[in-house]
Amino acid sequence: MTDAHEPSPRPAGAVSDDFHVFDTTLRDGAQREGINLTVADKLTIARHLDEFGVGFIEGGWPGANPRDTEFFQRAREEIDFRHAQLVAFGATRKAGVRVEDDPQVAALLESQAPVITLVAKSHLGHVELALRTTPEENLAMVRDTVAYLRDRGRRVFLDCEHFFDGYALDAAYAKQVVRTASEAGADVVVLCDTNGGMLPAQVTAVVRTVLADTGARLGIHAQDDTGCAVANTLAAVDAGATHVQCTANGYGERVGNSNLFPVVAALELKYGRQVLPDGKLAETTRISHAIAEVVNLTPSTHQPYVGVSAFAHKAGLHASAIKIDPDLYQHIDPALVGNTMRMLVSDMAGRASIELKGKELGIDLSGDRELVGRVVERVKERELAGYTYEAADASFELLLRAELQRAEGGRPRSYFTVESWRAIVEDRPDGTHANEATVKLWAKGERIVATAEGNGPVNALDRALRVGLERIYPQLAHMELVDYKVRILEGALGTGSITRVLVSTSDGRGEWSTVGVAENVIAASWQALDDAYAYGLLRAAVIWCARQACGAALTAEMSKRSLTLSLTMTPPVSSAAFQVRPQSERRISALPSKPTRSAP
Repeated sequence: MTDAHEPSPRPAGAVSDDFHVFDTTLRDGAQREGINLTVADKLTIARHLDEFGVGFIEGGWPGANPRDTEFFQRAREEIDFRHAQLVAFGATRKAGVRVEDDPQVAALLESQAPVITLVAKSHLGHVELALRTTPEENLAMVRDTVAYLRDRGRRVFLDCEHFFDGYALDAAYAKQVVRTASEAGADVVVLCDTNGGMLPAQVTAVVRTVLADTGARLGIHAQDDTGCAVANTLAAVDAGATHVQCTANGYGERVGNSNLFPVVAALELKYGRQVLPDGKLAETTRISHAIAEVVNLTPSTHQPYVGVSAFAHKAGLHASAIKIDPDLYQHIDPALVGNTMRMLVSDMAGRASIELKGKELGIDLSGDRELVGRVVERVKERELAGYTYEAADASFELLLRAELQRAEGGRPRSYFTVESWRAIVEDRPDGTHANEATVKLWAKGERIVATAEGNGPVNALDRALRVGLERIYPQLAHMELVDYKVRILEGALGTGSITRVLVSTSDGRGEWSTVGVAENVIAASWQALDDAYAYGLLRAAVIWCARQACGAALTAEMSKRSLTLSLTMTPPVSSAAFQVRPQSERRISALPSKPTRSAP
């Protein structure tokens, strides 16, 4: 048995015990509406958090449900923690029950977690109304359970539930709970803003007073109901707390908990306090997004430090300054947290925005004011018509490269040229619908007619385009549409309003977004799909030269590959424009083998 005054052994890779980063994503974070973690999910998240370098990972409440009990068993066998200690969560003994006889206390020991967090009442109203016991018995429950677990070699933290509200009701009793836990052997007593109603100045005042009056080591657990969870956490640190409880991406009940990633970034970059192992801060963005993927929630684009928009710049005035020195409009270097600066292209963009965006894409536009000016005007003209390039970088790059080709005296190149397309929706007597699309296009000198069915007209078009091109461009087999958004733009035309479609496509190595705008959703979708496939083939096959060397080198490369790239979203080309007939015309169909109506 470990001596009651000796903390449990910590992993060799853990940072100093002087300050704790305690993650409760697997317990408190899992209470968020819409999150339902399997044991496998919890194991995956635990690995991510350990890799990130947090000091403690609260895995759940063993004995409360079979899933958490299984998690602790499998975590012992399957995870070799390098930085974190696994923490089991539970409650103090029940009122009137000996601690040795309480089954949920026994379950905490059976989990074999080296650290245990106990939740206890520090709000006198909760003691009397929820627990239905006396203030004295509540203190005995805290004292007995902490001492019992300490005597069995566990490190113990105590969460004082509803502490700040309880402090407002009866400060003396709330502090007595803290004092009792500390004297019984709790290593940290955590002050919990369970209802999330506190503000930073209030947190600072209370934590400072409790620290002075009890001498206990204090921690903070903040909910985000006032939108101040991160600020409240840092306010507690300012007042002397040395243990912060957070969840990944701020997941949690109601509106969430204090967000792990901004808290850690602030402690390291603003406070100068190392709380993660060397080099781990740069993993912040990757870990944030990886955990979002596991819980099946889209990462917040505007989340501090890790959101894709956290270091995105739109206004031309900002871009002009950033061109001189990025630090003029950024509070940190994005690379410190594994993020990147992005330049957004919109009708607010000026020349500097376009130049910086070109640089981001690997295209040097410096010195060609005429070209940059044309691109600026083209963007403004297109956005006036309803396009948006802020969320469609791929479409913007195609537009930019098209203007680049024109500047060299050439025409925009294409992998394929669309002659025409059509989509048909058939309403059947039994109430079902059939969706069929036909695409006529030219690629590598061949005229291809492809027909396919889908679960909707846009899906049918997507399949027909893929069917027509995959034989010639096998790279398309790796591409798939991963997101599809439709927005009806403001106007008074009702069903005749302008429609904007954003499509996200992936090739397994990355994602890109394209945009289409038209008076109907199918035509807008087609434009976005056209751009998506063109950009995907650009990623997969085309080597673009630096602008100064584009001319002959690019022509030679394209000739060698027999490939061309579509750089604009042009209207369908009339078949009369094709004067030279190929030796053969291929007709391809992806329609089911069962009898079905032919496309007209």
